[in-house]
Amino acid sequence: MAKSSESSTKEPGRFRQIIDVVKMTAKYDKPGVALMITAAVLPILAAFFLCFFMYRTNWIMWVIFMILGVLFGLMLFMFVLNNRAEKVAYSQLEGRQGATGAVLQSSLRGTWRTSDMPVAFNPRTQDVIFRAVGKPGVILFTEADNAASKKLLADERRKVQRVVPTVTVHHILVGKGGVSLGKLKREVKRLPNKLRRDEILAVDARLQSLSKSELPIPKGMDPSKIRPSRSQMR
Repeated sequence: MAKSSESSTKEPGRFRQIIDVVKMTAKYDKPGVALMITAAVLPILAAFFLCFFMYRTNWIMWVIFMILGVLFGLMLFMFVLNNRAEKVAYSQLEGRQGATGAVLQSSLRGTWRTSDMPVAFNPRTQDVIFRAVGKPGVILFTEADNAASKKLLADERRKVQRVVPTVTVHHILVGKGGVSLGKLKREVKRLPNKLRRDEILAVDARLQSLSKSELPIPKGMDPSKIRPSRSQMR
């Protein structure tokens, strides 16, 4: 019974995952299916015609080029599949609140520092702000263009500039009236590079400490006027 339960909860294999991704992509992206098939078949056809016209009687070259054609076909197929599946996934997330964080964390890798959790949130209007730290500096992302979101952005910008005053702070509006999720990565990559890797880590560390240092202080207490008691000094 234990073995059967383990096998039932076992995650699907890599081949099964690829099939599931192909099915999902084909459901929402019909032209993508044709592109994937073309990408897989073209290298094989190219290898066939190359051998037919240049190595017609050389069976060793036939075997080598056909194997290479299949390998290149699989590689191009996976490249196109990844690209089209990513676009389908973004189209399904388009317009959903908080989707920016998920896209940032999945698409910005390497030296980038991101999070799928917002750094600022307005509980009344449900407006959120996401943040990314990378070579361009600090980037703040909003998902609405209303007055409440602009105020939230202005407050967060002031906080960031207070902690890292020499670092450039960018703003990108995601969604209606701004950049779509599918073009978000490309829009971020267009920004000029200004920070090195060590500077990115330092800026991110200071911004992380910002949220930790903003602890609620009891009303009526001024931290700058606290005096130690005489009994503790004895």
